[in-house]
Amino acid sequence: MADATDGAPVAGPDDPWAPLRARVLEEVGVRLEHRGAVLDPGWLLAQLEAPAQPPADLALALHRPAKSLGQRPDELARALAEEISALPGFERIWAAGAYLNFAADGAALAEATLARVFALGAGYGHGPAEPGAVSVEHTSANTTGPFHIGRVRNAIIGDTLVRVLRARGHPVTSQYYVDDVGRQAAIITWIWSKPRASWPPEIAGDPTEVGEAAPTKEDHVLGAPYPAAAAYLKSHPDAAEEVQELSRQLEAGREPAGHRALAERILSGMLASLARLGIGFDEFVWESSFLHDGSVEAVLGRLAKSPHRFVEENGAESIDGSAYGLPKDNQHIIVRRSDGTSLYVTRDLAFHLSKFARFPRVVDVLGADHLLHARTLEALLEEIGEPRRPEFVLYAYIQAPGGGKMSTRGGTAVWLDDLLGEAVERARGEVLKRRNDLSEAEVSEIAEKVGAGAIRYSILRVAPEKAVQFRWEEALSFEGKSGPFLQYAFARASSLLRKAERAGGPYPYYVAELSTEWERALLRTIARLPSVVSYAARSGHVHAVATFAHDLAEEFNRFYNEVPVLKAETGRESRLALVAAGRQALGNTLELLGLEPLERM
Repeated sequence: MADATDGAPVAGPDDPWAPLRARVLEEVGVRLEHRGAVLDPGWLLAQLEAPAQPPADLALALHRPAKSLGQRPDELARALAEEISALPGFERIWAAGAYLNFAADGAALAEATLARVFALGAGYGHGPAEPGAVSVEHTSANTTGPFHIGRVRNAIIGDTLVRVLRARGHPVTSQYYVDDVGRQAAIITWIWSKPRASWPPEIAGDPTEVGEAAPTKEDHVLGAPYPAAAAYLKSHPDAAEEVQELSRQLEAGREPAGHRALAERILSGMLASLARLGIGFDEFVWESSFLHDGSVEAVLGRLAKSPHRFVEENGAESIDGSAYGLPKDNQHIIVRRSDGTSLYVTRDLAFHLSKFARFPRVVDVLGADHLLHARTLEALLEEIGEPRRPEFVLYAYIQAPGGGKMSTRGGTAVWLDDLLGEAVERARGEVLKRRNDLSEAEVSEIAEKVGAGAIRYSILRVAPEKAVQFRWEEALSFEGKSGPFLQYAFARASSLLRKAERAGGPYPYYVAELSTEWERALLRTIARLPSVVSYAARSGHVHAVATFAHDLAEEFNRFYNEVPVLKAETGRESRLALVAAGRQALGNTLELLGLEPLERM
């Protein structure tokens, strides 16, 4: 019987598929080159990046090399299949239309997969240290009040990307860009600089209306008057001028007493909400710092040398951005107002230059409504001769759940704290339906983790460019594409190992005993984790990890329902090893997604 560390060597890549892909690339590449085919660098590898649907594990489309040879793709596929009749690590090679298909040797793949999972443990799916640090800026919401659920998609995507990049060995710094200058920052300081009794009735409103789930949190309390104050300024020019003067003072570094402390108090409440979702930051970069250290003035000096710079009739300094394909109404890029103050995009340009000085790779997570800002930033980088560009991960917005407790004042926003409160309460009900043997403390702890996981997964499973329609019945389902479904699969695996009194290993196995279709399907899925994480780290498509997590949980549940483990007449130890491997891979994936792996549910 093999021990968990026996089997395929683990000294090479952590990906069980890597040696199989390498053999295909070498064998097919040599034969195509021998025929005189023109191959783009990396093209073959890109085609083999994701395993194909059964019965094929890898499939290679041959349209492009066939075209360069003046041959029909299906003919080329058949010819190659005849020539490559056998390849180590594969049990079958065949042509299907224009594709050359490969089915892996199930026993060899099982051995390689189990060996890697047990040798690497919590590091399975991770990679060795990668050179070059990465900056991921995400969330960066204005300190004007609590998070609404549309904004939290930024935080969840950004935090997951940070986790994925770190798993693949990248030194990552997560950054929150704090807007403490500009009009929005000035509005919140303006209203709180006045005695509450002097507030206009339009702003004062009902002092109790600060949020349903968290009426005493400072982001709710201090942010409560912001929407009304912003609306009030539109019809009261004298007050608007006060705010404008305050904005000029902030730009000049003459911030009033309490301005920074007010922003910090609101920010602390916002961060407490994100902490419930497992989200934190390495650095907080204050926008004002680039004014105080001269970076903005230096950027304006570089922009002044641009041949596309001109001065507007009112004295504002602008860049003609017509050459960059910007919308007609946005081709005049104002970089300094007529009163001498800078704009957000100018300060953001200084911020990005500071990032480029520290990080070889810079990633920004932005809402789709910031696409124009991203394109404008790129135009200004071109104007100053900066060759580097940030990578943008753009996402669409969340459509809020309708009706019931989730309505908020004005009906225009759903606060994250309210969403979390309802998610935990609903999760509590689901836990109590299934368990009557838990203490009150245990129910509360599980409900908190299930509720937070439900929110994270319901947002992560959707590709960023698609809108999220949040539905409670989907988010908290124990059977669908949901966080609780994943956590429940992990709890099931944990329960099996506890009952077998094998929670701590070791896990000896014979791969020959893992031969049913459900066992082999689960092993093939476990084997995919490293390549999925690698893909997400390169592309920023973290929803691929969420999709994989559901695939893995689903395959584990099929195995759980179809294959006896504790009462197995033969192969019990090997099946326990497979349970342990599945649990490890799923637990690692949950950690990447920011969901808590739960031993009991």
